[in-house]
Amino acid sequence: MSKNFDVVVIGGGPGGYIAAIRAAQLGFNTACIDEWKNEKGGPAPGGTCTNVGCIPSKALLQSSEHYEHASHGFAEHGIEVKGLGLNLDKMLGRKNTVVKQNNDGILYLFKKNKVTFFHGRGSFVKGDANGYDIKVAGAAEETITAKHVIVATGSNARALPGVPFDEQLILSNTGALAITEVPKKLGVIGAGVIGLEMGSVWRRLGAEVTVLEALPAFLGAVDEQIAKEAQKLLAKQGLNVSLGVKIGEIKAGKKGVTVEYTDSKGDAQKGEFDKLIVSIGRTPNTIGLNAEGIGLKLDERGFIAVDGDCKTNLPNVWAVGDVVRGPMLAHKAEEEGVAVAERIAGQHGHVNFNTIPWVIYTSPEIAWVGKTEQQLKAEGVQYKAGTFPFLANGRARALGDTSGMVKFLADAKTDEILGVHIVGPMASELIAEAVVAMEFRASAEDIARICHAHPSLSEATKEAALAVDKRALNF
Repeated sequence: MSKNFDVVVIGGGPGGYIAAIRAAQLGFNTACIDEWKNEKGGPAPGGTCTNVGCIPSKALLQSSEHYEHASHGFAEHGIEVKGLGLNLDKMLGRKNTVVKQNNDGILYLFKKNKVTFFHGRGSFVKGDANGYDIKVAGAAEETITAKHVIVATGSNARALPGVPFDEQLILSNTGALAITEVPKKLGVIGAGVIGLEMGSVWRRLGAEVTVLEALPAFLGAVDEQIAKEAQKLLAKQGLNVSLGVKIGEIKAGKKGVTVEYTDSKGDAQKGEFDKLIVSIGRTPNTIGLNAEGIGLKLDERGFIAVDGDCKTNLPNVWAVGDVVRGPMLAHKAEEEGVAVAERIAGQHGHVNFNTIPWVIYTSPEIAWVGKTEQQLKAEGVQYKAGTFPFLANGRARALGDTSGMVKFLADAKTDEILGVHIVGPMASELIAEAVVAMEFRASAEDIARICHAHPSLSEATKEAALAVDKRALNF
């Protein structure tokens, strides 16, 4: 096996494995190093996303949604379910199978594209513009060399100070995906993407869920109108969210966790939970990379410092994904991975941060791209807004899911689409049309003039675009 490579990628998550595949497609002799292990100790590429993030969480969200439909929603459709039961072991087993399918799929793609895979932890030994020595600490330690290095080592869950994760009582996303018995009372600290998604899973399966959020506003990064609608819908389902809280002492006992906190009114409260999920953000993962030893610069927050092209301070060393600035999103990492591989090849890789979509996979889903209304107001941009409720959409009525709306924001003078925000059924899929439109700098009128299939949820997108000019047809 060759030990000299044109490109070595450290990390096999969405940014890393995609960067390796694209580099190989461009003719580079490429290797990817990743240390994730499956239950048997074998390789499990795909990073946090595939192993304990995007993929398993969506599997459990889907399974728990089926369970809720069967227990509450099917009756409306004339489907009577008797003797409904929950086999949590089987549900978790299905989740694990979905994860393994993705792991195996990445290994297949490496083989197909002639990417050499090393199972272990990669770290810098030494190097300069002529090449870098990379140590692979795995079953057997070895050293490989690379002309170019792409660091894609991802991120780790952030713990509360003095409250480490034990993944039994105090859980990160990893433990939240592997609870073996539905807790009667589940506490969640942090009402972000992970907190709301994991809280939704276990609420549907029977847990009483309390979400504690330090910020005074619900989903502060989301368009305010959409966030308020989402908060109302989630509260109606039974997800208890307390905003503006200040977390105090957390004690883990033999059977549960006690959380002392001050509510938004300043009153002292105590929550007693069987399990506690802490989802207060993530920190860049540079542990064991030997960044200091090689002189790789980190910024004040611990991220690898890069320029607009993902170049680090070291020649021919690049970094992508969660370990660098920008949104911690798998699809952002993928786009950066492709762009860097193409830049190494002398091409002009492209990532437009303004059109990266965001999705929260609760039910209803929340998705958005571009500017929020509050951002436009703060920037002094003159805009027009148009909204359309799924309540007036024929396909949503047929589905039995009419919650939420689509919202368009367009420039008041040019009509260029500045932002699209959706809360409702299949928002994660519907947002793609908005991303394409904004990449082509389309106007709201462009979407309003395009024929959409009937009946479809996407008609709500067309109607919201029409509403920008106050001429919605079905509301």
